[in-house]
Amino acid sequence: MNRSGNPTTLAHARRRASLDKRQRTLTALAALEHDETPITFTAVARAAGVSTWLTYSPGIREHIEAARKRQHTPAAPGRPGEPPTAPAALRMELDLARQEIRQLRTDKDRLSTAVRHQLGRQLDTLTAGNLTARVDELTQTNQQLTDQLRQATAENTTLQQRLTTAEADLTAARTSLRRMIRTENTAR
Repeated sequence: MNRSGNPTTLAHARRRASLDKRQRTLTALAALEHDETPITFTAVARAAGVSTWLTYSPGIREHIEAARKRQHTPAAPGRPGEPPTAPAALRMELDLARQEIRQLRTDKDRLSTAVRHQLGRQLDTLTAGNLTARVDELTQTNQQLTDQLRQATAENTTLQQRLTTAEADLTAARTSLRRMIRTENTAR
């Protein structure tokens, strides 16, 4: 695969994706306005399935602000502990932001777990190959050491037999020397 890619093709693809997202945003805005749903930047982004950042970008922001001006949302009663002057749209945007944060945290945890599992599987795969090679190496080394032990045992047995023979010869030579000395001492 060519890593550099074709910059012209990539630029066209990015432009098409951007236009598609902008069109989805405007369509979602029209649907929210038609349904008389309170319009916020976050609500439009959520309905269109795009980032909130895009809703604040030039060309989209103006449409959302115009729709918000056209839409007259009466202030809803506030929550306990919330200032009564907080507009309903801000409360709604705050609720949507909290929901999005909870969802993002859940997604982050899920993705972190998936990445950990994937890395574990990759490590297991790498380790299994290395372990197989290591087992083969250890088996070969074990066979060499077994052969060396067998050879050393055979040499040891041979040397023990030679030592026993040499000790017997030495004992016989000493006995023979003693007899000779006695015989010579008696002859004098």
